Amino acid sequence: MPSPRRCLVTGANRGLGLAFTEALLERGEHVVATARKPGRATALNALAGEYPGRLHLLPLELGDPRSIDALVRELPLVCEGIDLLVNNAGVLHSGERFGSVPAANLDDSFRTNASGPLQLAQALAKQIADGARVANIASSWGSIAGLEAFRTPSYAISKAAQNMVTALLAKALAPRGIVVLALNPGWVRTDMGGTHAELSADEAVAGLLQVIDAAGAADSGRFLDWRGEDVPW
Repeated sequence: MPSPRRCLVTGANRGLGLAFTEALLERGEHVVATARKPGRATALNALAGEYPGRLHLLPLELGDPRSIDALVRELPLVCEGIDLLVNNAGVLHSGERFGSVPAANLDDSFRTNASGPLQLAQALAKQIADGARVANIASSWGSIAGLEAFRTPSYAISKAAQNMVTALLAKALAPRGIVVLALNPGWVRTDMGGTHAELSADEAVAGLLQVIDAAGAADSGRFLDWRGEDVPW
């Protein structure tokens, strides 16, 4: 992998996405960070002031194909090529109960959590460098083998579908030496994970970056946690 790496992080305005952006910048990498409304991303804009020339902010609504197309057009203006794509952006609709799961929740979750990462990887394929890494931030709630109860079905279904996206991308990009991983960050203290979660975002990201760095061609398509251990599909 070249140094510094050229990285693209989606959903970078808070939580894991922001922690990924901070950690990569601290390591000396160049980062393109996306958010739905980057002008309102206070922490990201502060980081851009701290790392002039190494952090660029671009808008992206992952569930909107037109927004993906706009990103593809704008990206070459700030970054020539991608060595690491972190598909972190996601949505979780809380409070769902059996018998009252809205179709709109399912549609929104699938567009953002599953088809969005696939569409983005396809659209950026020419800009992703040979030998690059694609990290799809997954969830244990997308594990069919690990299912314990009926909970957040729109999120769980879409994350299970995202795991298939990872497996398919691993096959499609293997001839170019691109490693694609599904990564479970664990239970993290973010807006999604809540204040009682086990890990801070910084701890989770530190572990995930170690897993990404250590991954080789034989690991492409695997579902791993932040410690590098296999997660059941």
